[in-house]
Amino acid sequence: MIRDITIGQYYPADSILHRLDPRVKLTGTLLFIVSLFLFHSFFGYIAVTIFLFSIIKLSKVPFGFIVKGLKAIIILLLFTVLFNLFLTPGEPIFKLGFINITKEGLKSAGFMAIRLTYLIIGSSLMTFTTTPNQLTDGLEKIMRPLHHIKVPVHEIAMMMSIALRFIPILLEETDKIMKAQMARGADFETGGIIKRAKSLIPLLVPLFVSAFRRANDLAMAMEARCYRGGEGRTKMKPLKYSGRDYIGYLVLLLYLATVIASRMLENVF
Repeated sequence: MIRDITIGQYYPADSILHRLDPRVKLTGTLLFIVSLFLFHSFFGYIAVTIFLFSIIKLSKVPFGFIVKGLKAIIILLLFTVLFNLFLTPGEPIFKLGFINITKEGLKSAGFMAIRLTYLIIGSSLMTFTTTPNQLTDGLEKIMRPLHHIKVPVHEIAMMMSIALRFIPILLEETDKIMKAQMARGADFETGGIIKRAKSLIPLLVPLFVSAFRRANDLAMAMEARCYRGGEGRTKMKPLKYSGRDYIGYLVLLLYLATVIASRMLENVF
C-alpha cells in the first residue's frame, strides 16, 4: 500500500504539459477542482471526463501509474460512498431493517465517488508534470500580490515545496522501516483491517524520529548557506510566458465556458 502512493512525485516525460508554465497548471488544477463540485447531473461529468482524459493523454504519464495512486484512498472513498448511500434522505428504493437506500443517496454516492477520484487524479497530474522548483516559483508568482499586505509569500511557497519533496522521502523511509521490522518477525500483511492498522503503530515512532531528524538537518543546511528568505533573491530560470502558455489559458477559458453551459443545461433539464 505504501509503495502505491504516488502523490507528490514527479514523472519525467517530454510532453506539452511538462513544458507549460507552472502558473498555467496551478490555475487549471484549481479551476478543475472547483468545477467538480458545481455539477449535479451527468451533463457536467461528461465534460469533466473528456477534459481530464484529454489532459492525461497530453501528459504522456502512463495511466497505470496514475491509477496506482488511487489505491491509497480506497478506504476513504469507501467510507464516503457508504455514508452518502445510507444517510441521504429521499425516495427509498431498498429497505432491509435499519438499512435504507434511497434514489437520492445512490445518486449522491456515485457523484461523490467520481468527484474524489477525479480530484486525486487531477491534483496528481500537476505534481507528475511539475518539478518542485517550478511549483515553488509558480506559487510565489501567483501569490505575489499578497506580499503588499505583509503575507510571507516566499516562505509559504517554500514550505509547500518542501512538504511535497518530503512525501516520497518519507514513503521510502516507511518502506525501509517496514522491511526491517518484517525481517525481525513483524507481520503487516495478514489479518483484518483493524489488526493491520494496529500493526502499523510501531512504525510511527521511528518514522517521526526520522522526519524530525531530516527536518533538523535541512534547517541547519539552510542556515549554513545563509538562507534569509526571498527578499532580493534572483532565480536561475525566471518564469516567462510563451505561446503555448497563452494557448493553455485559452483552453481553460473554453473549459470554463463548457462548465457554465453544462450548469445551465442542468437547470433547464
